[in-house]
Amino acid sequence: MLHSETLEAYRRMTTSERLQLTLEMTAANTAYLFLGTPEQVDRKFELLRRQNDERNRNMLAGLARTRTPL
Repeated sequence: MLHSETLEAYRRMTTSERLQLTLEMTAANTAYLFLGTPEQVDRKFELLRRQNDERNRNMLAGLARTRTPL
């Protein structure tokens, strides 16, 4: 979990500032995804897929709760 001061700093950023930060972090860390044996790399990407799927499920569940019946 991020510190509350860090979260507040992110909230004050513009969309373009957050995107720039994201791109910088991605560029700095992409090479590390491919370090290790093929099995280790596969496990890293499987973990990323599972985490992404979970985030997507949570977002869809949140959107479903906001829908009003017709």
